[in-house]
Amino acid sequence: MPAPADPGPASADPASADPLSTDPVSTDLVSTDLVSADPASAGPAGAGRRRRRWRGGLPQTLITLLVAALLSVLLRTYAGEIFWVPSASMVPTLAVYDRILVQKAFFNRHDVRAGDIVVFTHPPLDQCGDGQAGDLVKRVIALPGQTIYSAGNSIYINGHLLAEPYLPAYDPLAPPIASSQHPYRVPSGEFYVLGDNRADSCDSRYWGPIQGSSIIGRAILVIWHDHHPDLRGL
Repeated sequence: MPAPADPGPASADPASADPLSTDPVSTDLVSTDLVSADPASAGPAGAGRRRRRWRGGLPQTLITLLVAALLSVLLRTYAGEIFWVPSASMVPTLAVYDRILVQKAFFNRHDVRAGDIVVFTHPPLDQCGDGQAGDLVKRVIALPGQTIYSAGNSIYINGHLLAEPYLPAYDPLAPPIASSQHPYRVPSGEFYVLGDNRADSCDSRYWGPIQGSSIIGRAILVIWHDHHPDLRGL
């Protein structure tokens, strides 16, 4: 029986070891040493430095998020905004639940043209009782200073028949708009607007022309139609 002090083969003198030995244990230790973290980041002091770096980056992240949110608000307020259509008053041009892009930048009431589709704030004289108090979308039919009247289902602007290729095949106009003997003149700074689906639209026939200052923007693009993405100019 070997003596307890017998070192045995495992305790050979390191100095006598073969320098070319590829002992797996030593290889593991070398590999571990190579992968080990920078001593400067080890221990409590290193952890504290990592926390400080993380905390130092936090204000920059918050600033980036705030700038992104501010840009989003500015774009929505001044450049453009997406609206959805809640009713069938503009069918067939705009269907229920369509999403439309509305131009706000470089646009004001002086840029409005007959035939434009505009979004505007709810008119104060609206008494249609449909319960919708949000913004509305309609087509501009007559501009400030122009005269308008109807005969049957046809509309006349300044005495000339208005061509309306956007209307559905059957679109009764009632109620009528003034008369040829007494046409209605749109006041300065106001616009006469109608829905394309006249039989299902509460518009200027009921609450008069809208103020130019109430116009939010001009609809320029349909981006969502019939439950899927769609790009169609207006």
